[in-house]
Amino acid sequence: MDELIKKCQDAIDHLHVEYVKIQTGRATAGLVEDISVDSYGAKMPLKGVATITIPEPKQIAIQPFNKDQLTNIEKAIMEADIGLVPQNDGNFIRLNIPPLTEERRKDLVKMVHQFAEDSRISVRNARHEALNALKQMEKDKEISEDELRGKEKEVQEKVDEFNKMIEEASKKKETDVMTI
Repeated sequence: MDELIKKCQDAIDHLHVEYVKIQTGRATAGLVEDISVDSYGAKMPLKGVATITIPEPKQIAIQPFNKDQLTNIEKAIMEADIGLVPQNDGNFIRLNIPPLTEERRKDLVKMVHQFAEDSRISVRNARHEALNALKQMEKDKEISEDELRGKEKEVQEKVDEFNKMIEEASKKKETDVMTI
């Protein structure tokens, strides 16, 4: 049961991480913080080589710890293909968040639903593993048939709880994306 809960919680946590990366027309550090930047021959996340701030609701400012990294950061943002054009002023890189079109909002909603479905699949897989483990325990005479039925019901209740959490997160993100 603990392993089921851990796997389901991991699926929820991953869903939230993916949702942070979806652009909703507002600036958020989550859009860029995990972009891989070539830093002295090694790949590092952007948050490891620069300070990311939000000076305005529609702008992200990136100030590298070392100004020599400006071109590498700019290149990494372009390669990440996140739909934002970096503006390098010699000290900072600024990213202006354009307003979302209706078509782009609908595409983002599709992404929201896809991430939710991926999380539901992870939860179903965790349920399947838990049920197989319980059936094996019953087969090995570690638990009785009645205990098996009770545990199966308990597993399903937990799965339903996590699916409800996924649905709520999905609806909230969809509302965020569609709000102008």
